[in-house]
Amino acid sequence: MKKLRFAILKNEIEDDHALWLKVCEERRNLVEWEVVDLTRADWLEHTTKGRFDGLLATPPGWNNAFKAMYDERVRILNTVDGLPVYPSLDEVLIYENKKYLSYWLAANGIPHPTTWVFYDRQEAEDFLKNAALPLVGKANIGASGRGVRILKTSGEAMDYVRGVFEGRGAVQDIGPNLKKKGLLRRILKKLANPAALRAKLEQYRHQRSDVQKDYVILQEFVPHDFEWRAVRIGDSFFAHKKMKLGEKASGSLVKGYDNPPLALFDFVKKITDAHGFRSQAVDLFETAEGGYLVNEMQCIFGQSDPYQMLVDGEPGRYIFENGHWQFEPGDFNRFESFLLRLDDFIEILIKQPILSTP
Repeated sequence: MKKLRFAILKNEIEDDHALWLKVCEERRNLVEWEVVDLTRADWLEHTTKGRFDGLLATPPGWNNAFKAMYDERVRILNTVDGLPVYPSLDEVLIYENKKYLSYWLAANGIPHPTTWVFYDRQEAEDFLKNAALPLVGKANIGASGRGVRILKTSGEAMDYVRGVFEGRGAVQDIGPNLKKKGLLRRILKKLANPAALRAKLEQYRHQRSDVQKDYVILQEFVPHDFEWRAVRIGDSFFAHKKMKLGEKASGSLVKGYDNPPLALFDFVKKITDAHGFRSQAVDLFETAEGGYLVNEMQCIFGQSDPYQMLVDGEPGRYIFENGHWQFEPGDFNRFESFLLRLDDFIEILIKQPILSTP
C-alpha cells in the first residue's frame, strides 16, 4: 500500500507541532508528511495543492484570535475540501473555548457544572444579586488553570464582572506557574534550551495581547479534592487523579495514580462514542452520589509523566472487549501519546475504501 501523506498544521507557536514530526518520523515506513503553516496567507493554496490524505492538528490555546483563525481554517479544509482531520473537527472546536464547550455540553445533555455566559453587564450583575457563592470566573481560553478565579463573596464577584466589562478584562496569568512542581528544574531546562525559551517567551507575548472584555463566564463551584483525568485515544483508555494544590486541581501537576473505577470509563466511552471523539482528555468532578460532572475536554493535552495511568503500580491501558474492560500492561503513551494518535489515524484512513483500492 502506498504511504499516507499528511499535512501537519502548524499554529502560531514555534515548534508546537514538534511531536507530530517526531511520530511521523517514527512511522516513516507508513507515512510521509509536510508542515503547513496555518497562520500564513497562502494556507489554503498550500494545503489543497499538497494532495494530502489527512491533516494532523495541534490547535492553539493561548490567544482567542489565533484560536478562531485556526478553527475557521480547519473547518474549511475539513468540510469544504473534505480532508480528514485528527483530532476531529468537533474536538478541535471545543478545545480551549470554554464558552463554546459549555454550550456544547448543555446542548448534548452531558452532566457538567452549571455555566453562565453573559454578554450584558447589567444582566450579569442582576444574576449575582441572588447567585449561590462561591462562583468560578473563567477566561475563555487558557490551560492549566490560567485565567480561573474563585469568587468567594458577592463583592469579589461584582468586582470581577465590572472588571471584565470596563476594566482590565478577563486575562490569563502570564509567566511561569509558581504552583506547579519543579519550578527551578523547569526554569533551568528552558535556560539550557534557547529555542524552547524563545517559544515560551513567544507564548507569553500572545497571552499578554489577549484581553476578554465583551463577555463574562461564570461557573458553579464544585467542592473537590481532585479531578479525574480520563483519556481516550483510539480504543485505549487511561485515567489518573489531578490533585488539588491550593484552590485548583488544573495545572498543579500533582497526580494520584489510584486504580480508576471502571464506571468512569463507561461514562467517558459513552460520550466519546456518541460524538466520534478519538483523541480526548476529559477532566471530571466526582459527585457525592457517585456520578461525574465534565469540567474540561481537551483533544491535545500535556503529559508530564511517561504514562497516563498505573493499575496496581503498573503502567498500561484499558480496552473494551467482548462487553468488558480489559487491562493491558505496557508502554502506550510514548511521545506524550502522539504515537498512539498517529497509529489510530493511520488505522482509520486505511479502512476507508478510497485508500484501500489500488
